[in-house]
Amino acid sequence: MSQSKELYEAILNGDAKKAHAATDSAIAAGMEPVVLIAESMVPAMDEVGRLYEAEEYFVPELLLAGRAMRSAFELLRPLMAISGEKMATKVIIGTVKGDLHDIGKNIVGSMLEGSGFEVVDLGTDVSPEKFVAAVKEQKPQFVCLSALLTVTMPAMKTTIEALESAGLRTTVKVLVGGAPVTSQYATEIGADGYSENANGAVSLVRNFVEAA
Repeated sequence: MSQSKELYEAILNGDAKKAHAATDSAIAAGMEPVVLIAESMVPAMDEVGRLYEAEEYFVPELLLAGRAMRSAFELLRPLMAISGEKMATKVIIGTVKGDLHDIGKNIVGSMLEGSGFEVVDLGTDVSPEKFVAAVKEQKPQFVCLSALLTVTMPAMKTTIEALESAGLRTTVKVLVGGAPVTSQYATEIGADGYSENANGAVSLVRNFVEAA
């Protein structure tokens, strides 16, 4: 089995140690990071998303696959930096102010990264000001806002308003999600898109990129 196939299987099975080892072997064999991402990581995370949609995988499997993907990506990131290679699309992601939940955010971030996008994770309890500062510094194409509590949902609106006040709203697409969030609410607060799950979030970003 080639290293790229081994990496694919390791991510799909949520085996971080095997994913790390397969990536290490592939690098030693001279495989380019972008090739590993395109041939192994993206297809693996696509399949993970499909299995989740089909209710064959659940949150634990998503978390394990994401951990395996990150284990592989940790080895590739410095090589890409040295070679000057960059992901074509950058996404800033964070859980909004007042909310400390991060499982959903982490799954979305992992699947986006595994699908070939550069992800800047701001963590949890992220203030509108921190999102604004990150957009100014990182210059992303997308900002993903997560909330798991009904009481923190208004922070999504506040964040979008802060981006507007800073003159940055037209530079990014704002996508929202989380258990209490709905498509209707996303429209009401002026978000560009909404997804109820991680696989849908990846599809949203892809669709926007392809339409650009």
